[in-house]
Amino acid sequence: MPILDMPLEQLYLYGGRNPRPDDFDAYWEAGLAEAANTPLGLTAEKVPGLVARNAECYDLYFDSVKNSRVYCRYARPANVKPDEKLPVLLQFHGYGGDGGPFVDKIAWAGQGYIVLAMDCRGQGGRSEDCNPVKGRTQGGLIMRGFDDPDPTNLYFRNVFLDTVQIVKAAKSLPNADPDRIYATGGSQGGALTVACAALNGKDIKKAAPVHPFLCDYKRVWEMDLARNAYHDIYEHLRFYYPTYEKQAGFWERLGHIDLQFLAPRITADVLWATGLMDNICPPSSQFAAYNKIKSKKQIRIYPDFAHEGMPGLADEIMTFLNT
Repeated sequence: MPILDMPLEQLYLYGGRNPRPDDFDAYWEAGLAEAANTPLGLTAEKVPGLVARNAECYDLYFDSVKNSRVYCRYARPANVKPDEKLPVLLQFHGYGGDGGPFVDKIAWAGQGYIVLAMDCRGQGGRSEDCNPVKGRTQGGLIMRGFDDPDPTNLYFRNVFLDTVQIVKAAKSLPNADPDRIYATGGSQGGALTVACAALNGKDIKKAAPVHPFLCDYKRVWEMDLARNAYHDIYEHLRFYYPTYEKQAGFWERLGHIDLQFLAPRITADVLWATGLMDNICPPSSQFAAYNKIKSKKQIRIYPDFAHEGMPGLADEIMTFLNT
């Protein structure tokens, strides 16, 4: 079997390279308090001109932290009885994209699910990032807000808190069963699945992240893989710390949005999937987070697969959520 990263037996023991900030817990408790004090301002209107059999489709918006308005595609089964309780599936998309077309949401609605697919603020969809930041952004969103004197202006801090708001929105929907809220997504969507499960505690019952992004930044950089989704870390270091002078605290600051440190908060059942040839989100970076999950968990390993679709996985995730 080819090896890109550590041998598999070492991956299961790997603890991560990025340092954990001393104020990490206080940072996220303050963030959760901010989200708790942010009214939803929820609206949902039927999608004009869309014809779907046995499903209702809506454009849903809610307010989130830093004055931003977040959009979701919202699908639900048609003709639901007023007292019927339905599971809710939260879907999160890949970096730079959007929540995708309604057709796959309708497939889930056909199985009796309410579906919310969130567009990440300031990316390819309709969600707005209304938070001005100071400092440099070197071509990507990981570093957005990094140089701002206010540490709460890190871009992904606020996207992670959008996953708290979407759970509040889900729980408020007609027929939603608050005891059956699930989350899934790949790459950035996998990262937000982990963040959602971590920051919402017992509200998320099952989580299915696929090769998640945003884990163990220093390890990615040390492997010289900060070139694709992580390229702005590489460019930031090259441009602003070319001799590594005055670099103290760099990795600690990024540690505030490192999912390996949120992972111990997860209480959901977890089905994780990754390919051992992933050179976008390398396996060790993912295992740094996976190994810290304390709840019931399982990981599907695809030895010869990279950052790509994995045969049979979508059906396995469906079965995991349905049982």
